[in-house]
Amino acid sequence: MKRYLITGGAGFIGSNFIRHLLKEDHDLECIVNLDVITYAGSRENLKGLPDSEKHILVEGDICDQELVIGLLRQDELDTIVHFAAESHVDRSIHGPAAFVRTNIQGTFSLLEAARQVWQRERQLDGDEVRFHHISTDEVFGSLETQAAAFSETTPYAPNSPYAASKAASDHLVRAYGHTYGLPISITNCSNNYGPYQFPEKLIPLILLKALTGELLPIYGDGQQIRDWLYVEDHCRAILQVLKQGEVGETYNVGGNNQLTNLDLVKTLCTILNEQAVDSPYKPHENLIQFVADRPGHDRRYAMDITKIDRVLGWEPNENLLSGLTKTVRWYLQNQDWLQAIIAEKEFGNWLALNYETRGDEE
Repeated sequence: MKRYLITGGAGFIGSNFIRHLLKEDHDLECIVNLDVITYAGSRENLKGLPDSEKHILVEGDICDQELVIGLLRQDELDTIVHFAAESHVDRSIHGPAAFVRTNIQGTFSLLEAARQVWQRERQLDGDEVRFHHISTDEVFGSLETQAAAFSETTPYAPNSPYAASKAASDHLVRAYGHTYGLPISITNCSNNYGPYQFPEKLIPLILLKALTGELLPIYGDGQQIRDWLYVEDHCRAILQVLKQGEVGETYNVGGNNQLTNLDLVKTLCTILNEQAVDSPYKPHENLIQFVADRPGHDRRYAMDITKIDRVLGWEPNENLLSGLTKTVRWYLQNQDWLQAIIAEKEFGNWLALNYETRGDEE
């Protein structure tokens, strides 16, 4: 696997994966990064790439099947890593149509393009090409507090329009593998955090608000439990699945860090108190405010990563404290990036829509 099509590579996880790939994959020949550059994707995320001459940004829509076919043909791409997705639960509640289009129709478009070029035209097999799909733990629904963590065989039970659209895309990918023999693999990940994350998500949003002395909104009682995965660990897992994972297999990827949203925010505040030495708003935990809960808010997610550990030898390098400390330091040292991102269109209006009356979590 030497010639990649990365969808959504200007977004948070996609741009981190491109950096990881350029640094770690010494067989790499080129990356074609297909991104429509919506609110969550930005050219700011692609500045300063290592070995950048191997990276080409194509501004375009994954639903444009002819565009994707053309890219696969002209650049003889052998690997698709599919990050592109509408991914925010609150946005899916306000506007589910975009999630159906991008997450379901977009995935279908990519699968059809891959089948056309790889199977019909070039007649390649699973040793030569791979379609890797990035999914989420939310497709499994909500766990009770003491229930066993999600495994790869847990039945799907999505509860939000976002989760339902990702579940549908997972099913499409598996169907193309089973019915047409398309060489596919899937990873379902837990909540990611780290550098370049758009500040609608909990961790960068809390940091942004704390540094400006704004109240830190917590949904409901703050006892929702999530498993937190440092983005660089996620990128390592994806590359390991591409290099060593079996065609047709699914792997859960998690951080082995389960705690409540309230405890997470308190931990962030403690780290920020230590790192932001000149902040006039310390102690930052005094800014915490409980707000009305999200409709249909899942109580707990947790990932069982036994399979990827046993089969591929992957486990996270970062624990929660080390990962959060790295993240806080990155945001403090990259205020220019943060200001450029929040100055872009939609962000201010979206904050007003979602956070004047409620907080956020994912």
